[in-house]
Amino acid sequence: MSPPPPTNAAVRADWRFALKNPVHLLALGFGAGLSPIAPGTAGSLLGWAGYLLLAPWLSNFGWAALLLGGFMLGGWACGRTARALRTDDPSAVVWDEIIAIWLVLWLLQSAPGAPAAWWLQAAGFALFRLFDAVKRGPVGWADKHIKGGVGIMFDDLVAALLTLGVLFGARLALLRGFGHGV
Repeated sequence: MSPPPPTNAAVRADWRFALKNPVHLLALGFGAGLSPIAPGTAGSLLGWAGYLLLAPWLSNFGWAALLLGGFMLGGWACGRTARALRTDDPSAVVWDEIIAIWLVLWLLQSAPGAPAAWWLQAAGFALFRLFDAVKRGPVGWADKHIKGGVGIMFDDLVAALLTLGVLFGARLALLRGFGHGV
């Protein structure tokens, strides 16, 4: 018989843990964070699918309210779930990825000009995942210096803003390059 694990040992996220508390289920992205491979990417993919389902029904005001509420709820839920898992920023917690990819897709879609084509959404998804996974520059700073549930949410917000900066910067450069001005 093996001895019980130390009381400060990390807890493993699984379906039993997720279903024990609705807060955990939310923070784990309704199970997307339980993916054995790239849980952050699985959470972002779930977020993209959720965006496509919600987009026809939400106005810009609705999106803004959903994102603000989702960020605030996420700070609490992700922090509470991380404490229950006894880990600062567990990879299974993916609500932060869902909210961040919603922000990217909503702002791409609501920008002046044509709505975001699928390839632009895919570029936003790929850039967001790159910035979030690599955690360099401001994303790494936020990840290292802002802790708790707000920190879990904040580094993904920074990754989303960098993604938007790159995509809108590229659009501006293309417009100027083709002589359309701004």
